[in-house]
Amino acid sequence: MDFATDQSVIAKDVSQDKASPILEVKHLKKSFGDLQVLKDISFNLNAGEVLSIIGPSGSGKSTLLRCLTQLETFEAGAVRVDGKDMVVSAPNEPVKYAPSKVLRDIRLSTGLVFQNFNLFPHLTVLQNLTLAPIRVLGENREAARELGLCLLKQMGLEGKEKSYPCELSGGQQQRVSIARALALKPKILFFDEPTSALDPELTGEVLKIIRQLAEDRMTMVIVTHEMAFARDVANQVIFMDQGVVVEQGTPDFVFKQSQNKRLSSFLKRFSET
Repeated sequence: MDFATDQSVIAKDVSQDKASPILEVKHLKKSFGDLQVLKDISFNLNAGEVLSIIGPSGSGKSTLLRCLTQLETFEAGAVRVDGKDMVVSAPNEPVKYAPSKVLRDIRLSTGLVFQNFNLFPHLTVLQNLTLAPIRVLGENREAARELGLCLLKQMGLEGKEKSYPCELSGGQQQRVSIARALALKPKILFFDEPTSALDPELTGEVLKIIRQLAEDRMTMVIVTHEMAFARDVANQVIFMDQGVVVEQGTPDFVFKQSQNKRLSSFLKRFSET
């Protein structure tokens, strides 16, 4: 599978100064009523890098992704995406979201792959891929179609363009979901446990796609329960528990060198399942 066949689709500009991260998150806090789900989350991510987020269920990982992709609002903190302020805040003051045009631009520069595919069941595979480029980006139908076919070939789904989601396996549906996200040419791609809804035998084909994207320098934030995958594909790893970043660093540090007892307990329990 050659992901480099269409540089306009996959290749990303990673030449920007490392001192200016493509994603900056500072002191983010999120509550649902009296329940504080995210407590002072901060991290940076450079272009072309992969961040894996691990931790037990209920630790706030998916909520964090939803905040960063504007599916949820939050009450404290600041987020900057590709040089644009999505949210700013001052101490003891409510957050201030950017104007709607800026938020739209930021939204278009990010993509989210859900754990349950979220494909439109009444549309064919190709229609799922071309809908947003045509309606949101205003692309020509033929250009959107050509891009969609190219992405399907890169996902190993050549010949499936006329199929409906119900006719595909779970692994194939998730690959379509990845292709749909890539069709909008995002600068950052977020994954929310992309293999959790798959049978073990289908997990490998999806992880192979994500590994290839990482090799092609696609900037990604991946929430995952696949520990070996998180260790091997990421440039940095965050371990979350009860809404807090308990540990973060390189994969070697997090998985081999950290002395954090909560992390050690989590990794041990995970290795025993």
